[in-house]
Amino acid sequence: MKKYSKEVKDFIEENVLGTTTKELIKQVNAKFGTDFTESEMKSYKSNNNLKSGTPLGLPAGRPTELYPEEVKRFIAENHTGIGPKNMAELLNKTFNKNYTTAQMKSYYSNHNINSGLSGYFSKGHTPQNKGQKGYHAPGSEKGWFKKGNIPVNHKPVGSERVDVDGYTLIKTAEPNVWTLKHKVIWEEKNGNVPKGYVLTFLDGNKGNITLENIALITMAESLEMTRSNLRSDNPEFTKTGILIAKVKAAGRKCTKKAK
Repeated sequence: MKKYSKEVKDFIEENVLGTTTKELIKQVNAKFGTDFTESEMKSYKSNNNLKSGTPLGLPAGRPTELYPEEVKRFIAENHTGIGPKNMAELLNKTFNKNYTTAQMKSYYSNHNINSGLSGYFSKGHTPQNKGQKGYHAPGSEKGWFKKGNIPVNHKPVGSERVDVDGYTLIKTAEPNVWTLKHKVIWEEKNGNVPKGYVLTFLDGNKGNITLENIALITMAESLEMTRSNLRSDNPEFTKTGILIAKVKAAGRKCTKKAK
């Protein structure tokens, strides 16, 4: 391992937390004229027990090449009632991607996303094993939950939590149905979000959950706002951005029809 000055070592230690290996290399080499490679930096961090705290090289919840910001936003705003299979199909159609059901299942699991679909059979469905007596090992019934048992980590309806993307979720039904809080608040006043539409925060603050800060836009307009960087922390600027997105989205639609 190469010998580096105390200034370099101190800089790495002070800046490693929350910084990816590649970004840390850029910073160190630019500041000190060193020639760290990725393997050398990884080795240095490992030898000195330095960790960035960035899973898979990226801060938790940060957009990636596989899941860019517009895709993450789309999933967060539209997952209710849409399972991994249908979400993959919807993303592929909307963003011209090629996601698989397995990828969506993994994404849902890693981001604690619950579509609200129970997976139960609909009323009147007859299971294939109806009438067949199931097998269980003798004595295993001792570990079964008794009727009425409530798990210690059970959260009552109305409980709230924040997911890894910063969205506040509220429990709306048992046993484990969670819905975006801003969606619940908007729909209480305006009814269900129409198909093909999403809700967006005018000031970009996911924690500012008020009716005045929530706007209804189409999926195409949302995508256009992301593409053209039309969102702002100033609500008035974002409202103007929405108008621009409407024009651009309409223009794209007309262009497609003309082809």
